[in-house]
Amino acid sequence: MRRQIEPLVVGRRIAEAWGHPSAKFAAAPDASGATIHSVGRRGKYLLLGLDDDRELIVHLGMTGQLRLRPAELDPYVRAWWRLDDDAILELRDVRRFGRIGVVPVGEYASLPTLAAQGPEPWDRRLDDGGLWRNLRRSKVRIKTQLLSQRPLAGVGNIYADEGLWRAGIHPARRSITRREAEDLLGGLRQVLEQAVVNGGTTLRDYRTPDGDRGRHQYDLECYGRAGEPCGRCGSELRRSIVDARGTTHCPRCQRRR
Repeated sequence: MRRQIEPLVVGRRIAEAWGHPSAKFAAAPDASGATIHSVGRRGKYLLLGLDDDRELIVHLGMTGQLRLRPAELDPYVRAWWRLDDDAILELRDVRRFGRIGVVPVGEYASLPTLAAQGPEPWDRRLDDGGLWRNLRRSKVRIKTQLLSQRPLAGVGNIYADEGLWRAGIHPARRSITRREAEDLLGGLRQVLEQAVVNGGTTLRDYRTPDGDRGRHQYDLECYGRAGEPCGRCGSELRRSIVDARGTTHCPRCQRRR
């Protein structure tokens, strides 16, 4: 999404804006009058750099779509920004799990989840045992730690299941070896790179900025495939709940030790 949005908005001035009165979206108009000079990403947050030393921050939540299109009536649009060519950049979010902020560059105290995120998955600090050391700080279940964004940033429910399956780690375990952590990091990097190439995973709501569905749902090895055979050993994949999150794993490849 960052890659698709960047060439469409960089260098454009925000002529006016509107945000739903909910506290999650009300900050959208604060970006009015500024020019977008960059589009960055931190974990699952999009960071639109403004020319007045501030950032327009957008988190999509579970059902958010960020798209550029002519204005039209849509009851699920929670914020919009009219650019200087009259195109509308809008956040559509059916379930209102997203979030918007406009803050000075790097000042994320009002967005604690963003402020507390761990390194990016490709950060070299995670190599040579870095991820293992981050995971050792807690005895919370491995999948839950990944979803917290603290050991590393940007891994959600789908890609946590996929990465754990690739590494052969049961999602409810509370500790893993250094070697397993290295395998997990490799698996996560692999699935994230593949998912980006595929334009993301569309199971229901997600769309790319140009309105297309992602394609990675056709390459999922584990997530959402409970009852189907494991592509590695042939065992039936199982669904369970790990700390309130639906989870799929292989009982043979991902044994709980």
